[in-house]
Amino acid sequence: MGKVVLVTGAARQLGGRFVRRIQGDPEVDRVIAVDAVAPGHSLGDARFVVADIRRPTIARVLAEHAVDTVVHLDVSAKSAGTGGRTAVKEINVIGTMQLLGACQKAPRVRRLVVKSSTNVYGSAPRDPAVFGETTPPKSLPSGGFAKDVVEVEGYVRGFARRRPDVAVCVLRFANILGPEADSPLADYLSLPVLPTVFGYDPRLQFVHEDDVLDVLGIASREPRRGTLNSGTFNIAGDGVLLLSQCARRLGRPTMPLLLPAVTWVGQALRRAGMTDFSPEQIRLLTHGRVVSTVQMRETLGFHPAFTTAETFAEFARGQGPGLLPPEVVGRAVDRLAAAPFIGAAGGASRITGADGTSPAPGAGRQ
Repeated sequence: MGKVVLVTGAARQLGGRFVRRIQGDPEVDRVIAVDAVAPGHSLGDARFVVADIRRPTIARVLAEHAVDTVVHLDVSAKSAGTGGRTAVKEINVIGTMQLLGACQKAPRVRRLVVKSSTNVYGSAPRDPAVFGETTPPKSLPSGGFAKDVVEVEGYVRGFARRRPDVAVCVLRFANILGPEADSPLADYLSLPVLPTVFGYDPRLQFVHEDDVLDVLGIASREPRRGTLNSGTFNIAGDGVLLLSQCARRLGRPTMPLLLPAVTWVGQALRRAGMTDFSPEQIRLLTHGRVVSTVQMRETLGFHPAFTTAETFAEFARGQGPGLLPPEVVGRAVDRLAAAPFIGAAGGASRITGADGTSPAPGAGRQ
């Protein structure tokens, strides 16, 4: 008999796409899609079960359907419904606790895949240039989604110790983008004008939605010869982009603000429901974050089809034209960067360009 795969977060766009994708895997016999609300999209031939992973009833679902593989995708920075930050944290943290407790008592479960995030590393001024999977963060996240994923991964490590017979794979995704991206960063990049932190030009990495589905499939099945799909892996496309490059390619002007003003603007945007401009996102847009993907390639055996730049281009095409043509925005940014009063506004930053080299004067922190 083939595998019986249970997927959480099936009502979300990414979860629904993965449910449809995994049904085509010849190793999979049945797919059980789980969420607290009915999805607004097709799940193909999967069996949908209304179940809140925050409740102990999830244990009954695992037992009734003889599930042997669990793919936990219901870890997100955004609420799937009308709930606020409290509801998101409950699903991320309490939901993961209940799900892992159910898996621990389910003897048939042999594989667990958990969607995590590179947010686990945080963003701080003294961060290393590149984070490896074992690099400790300089400053542990103190709140928001970043703290959620730190707690989630802690519970997963505890589960792995209690059930050493289960193959556990944690995938730390960089910022997920694509034509259907639904995340706080995608909301931010969709604003007509992008508020930025004056004097900073952070490095960003992206991973395409299609690559996310592909690597989830690899993690869900038996490892291929010469690879290992249990452990923790950073997942990101090749290369990096500066925030200023992102703005140019979108054709959107930026509005550089001092850090206190960015915080005020973020609070206003959250109250208006335009984007979740949280403190952790402000830190990302100040200091950036880059991770190593050596283990992803050499151990997991996964090679993304899209680079960071190609992923962003796909996202930009879905956004439509910006307020200004990209070349106009580029010329304006270049003139500002070359202005003497900006060049003298502070010391040089440790930021490197998208090709890994040091940027020209005016890039990074001014």
